[in-house]
Amino acid sequence: MQNVYLASSDLGSKKVSFHTLGCRLNFSESGTIADGFSQRGYEVVDFETPADVVFINTCTVTDAADSTCRNIIRKAQRLSPEAKIVVAGCYAQMEPQKIAAMQGVDLVLGNTEKYKVFDYLDEDQEQIVKVDKTWEFWGASTSSTEFNTRAFLKIQDGCNYVCSFCIIPFARGRSRAITVSEAKKTAQDLVAKGFKEIVLTGVNIGEYEQTSGEKLADLVKEVVSIPGLERLRLSSVEPNTITDELLQVLKNSGKAQDHFHIPLQSGDDEILQGMRRKYTVADYKNIIEKIKTYFPLAAIGADIIVGFPGETREQFENTYNLLKELPITHFHVFPYSKRKNTTAGRMDNHIPHATKKDRVKILNFFGEAKLRDFAQDLVGETGEVLFEQRNAQGLFEGYNSQFVRVQVVTDRDLHNTILSVQYTGLNGSKLEGMLL
Repeated sequence: MQNVYLASSDLGSKKVSFHTLGCRLNFSESGTIADGFSQRGYEVVDFETPADVVFINTCTVTDAADSTCRNIIRKAQRLSPEAKIVVAGCYAQMEPQKIAAMQGVDLVLGNTEKYKVFDYLDEDQEQIVKVDKTWEFWGASTSSTEFNTRAFLKIQDGCNYVCSFCIIPFARGRSRAITVSEAKKTAQDLVAKGFKEIVLTGVNIGEYEQTSGEKLADLVKEVVSIPGLERLRLSSVEPNTITDELLQVLKNSGKAQDHFHIPLQSGDDEILQGMRRKYTVADYKNIIEKIKTYFPLAAIGADIIVGFPGETREQFENTYNLLKELPITHFHVFPYSKRKNTTAGRMDNHIPHATKKDRVKILNFFGEAKLRDFAQDLVGETGEVLFEQRNAQGLFEGYNSQFVRVQVVTDRDLHNTILSVQYTGLNGSKLEGMLL
């Protein structure tokens, strides 16, 4: 997914473009680095615009992500043949030499080194490859140059879990975290820039207390106390880390949205054990029930991996049936991808690609139907919508509390405004509405 930036008016400055792939954490980090370029006199332009520097922040969660990264590098070379091309992030951390061998790549920077990009740009060398495993915590948040309405605030990085399928601990190191006071200060800065909604993000934010020694619930209390902040969301939270205290703080805040993302990965206990997940199916059911107790109107998203080594048809059906039973509304379905250095990568009984593809298709189709049904149940209700932009059909769109996209007819520019909308109908999985 590509970042979109507002260009500055200083057309005489050097230009830098960004392309960010992967998670919300990557987007927050690209935002901070973009601000660094702006502070040094660069004009931040769209990726399609020829630039002096092209910064590609990469993902390596799957083979497909690696392939996409390589394609983006080739595209950058075509779009900006004279540019210094910087490839950074998780894929750069794991495969620096492979990236360095690609035409046009000038800098390859790992997940710590990417924050020092300005130092390396000043070095007069034909190519620099800098990837260390000395992990620091670098704060990050959405850039003031981005045309966004939601700000991503990085509160944690890395992971201490050893899930058998996951390469991220190799790419980002062990868990590190921001302090509560630092998080509040960054959030205050974001609100001062005009952001009305903040998303707290990280690799595994449920590890925040174990990592920082401070409670995630206390961090949330401090952030929601900031005047001018109207909405708060959490990014993905591991089910075994959600506490009653956290849910109560979110509920009491009046700013937490009716939307949670709780990774599932599989609905079969044997597969969960093989994945080294820290919960059972029964545990997952209990936490979803608890969330709905505190937030009865909540939409709930889930990551699901299909085709884990040895996954039988019956085990896949267990996942399907669990998703049918639970109020999961936003499906994020991935085929299992064999990753180097992981335990699952060394397992036997890998599932054929065609089988994984079929299972992804089945769950995606089912997930689309569940989201439509969820949205349909909201028709006739009213809700608050944070509007983002006008779509190709001329309708203004934004997201409601449940992270369902809403579109309205209006001549007004509603960008970054929160307005009450009555939901009048459904267009696919999008709600149609009328401004109140």
